[in-house]
Amino acid sequence: MKRNTWQRDAVREALGESDGFVSAQSLHASLKGGGSTVGLATVYRALADLATEGEADSLQQDGESLYRACTPNSHHHHLICRSCGTTVEIAADEVETWAQTVAAQHGFTQPRHIVDVFGYCPDCTRTAN
Repeated sequence: MKRNTWQRDAVREALGESDGFVSAQSLHASLKGGGSTVGLATVYRALADLATEGEADSLQQDGESLYRACTPNSHHHHLICRSCGTTVEIAADEVETWAQTVAAQHGFTQPRHIVDVFGYCPDCTRTAN
């Protein structure tokens, strides 16, 4: 675990105040707009570390990493709108069972997985129609 610095704490706090998933660049802009001197490279490192340590969810969308604060040590999955980015945490008990079963069938232990389902939220669907 990395040591806490004021920069890392600032990134963690800004991420916690953000709605949904955000890019490092938008989080940096938000910090900078609030008067912070945290550099963009530091924001990237802090977000990557927070994701590795389970304090942030991360996903790839259009080739860019996006991050969202999450409850540490909680495993969950997401429905993510491809248009507006709205994100809903979902239960996926069947996926959990499947992952454990498939791993065991192949002699693997302690399987980990990420499931993000992309589609269009009800609002974006209504707007498109």
